[in-house]
Amino acid sequence: MSDETQILVIDDDLAFNRVLSRALKGRGFDVASASSAEEALALIPSTRAARAVLDLNIAGTSGLTLIAPLLAANPDCRIVVLTGYASIATAVEAIKLGATHYLAKPTDVDAILAAFEAAAPQPDSAPPSEPLSVDRLEWEHIQRVLKEHDGNISSTARALKMHRRTLQRKLMKKPVKS
Repeated sequence: MSDETQILVIDDDLAFNRVLSRALKGRGFDVASASSAEEALALIPSTRAARAVLDLNIAGTSGLTLIAPLLAANPDCRIVVLTGYASIATAVEAIKLGATHYLAKPTDVDAILAAFEAAAPQPDSAPPSEPLSVDRLEWEHIQRVLKEHDGNISSTARALKMHRRTLQRKLMKKPVKS
């Protein structure tokens, strides 16, 4: 069994990785970090971390592929997935694969630590008081269709009956807030 203070930070943004690792160490955690999927795969068996902070996109590789090895090394590992381009489809996929929580960047250490401690969602919790905006619904729909087409822009554009360049422009924009 691993030590509850062991945290593995996996993020290809070297500045963010360094700042987050330093902040976690300042709070008494034993931190190991990786900036690539390969580096993470080498660290996972030896650290058997109790917690992991995992970027969704690690230098073009899906961070979701690292969830299974993290859980294989330590089935009790609590995993928080971070992303700069949050979508409902990827959040659902991360949770299905075994992640504990999913947070949109930018975020802070307090939010990450709270996500590690968050209980499972309660089925009787109230739904949001306001529906998503039309722009946010469009973003979510595009993300879902893009995922269905394995990230292929051309086939996604055809499925959405949209010009490929228009889709690329929409994808280059940051997602709109709810």
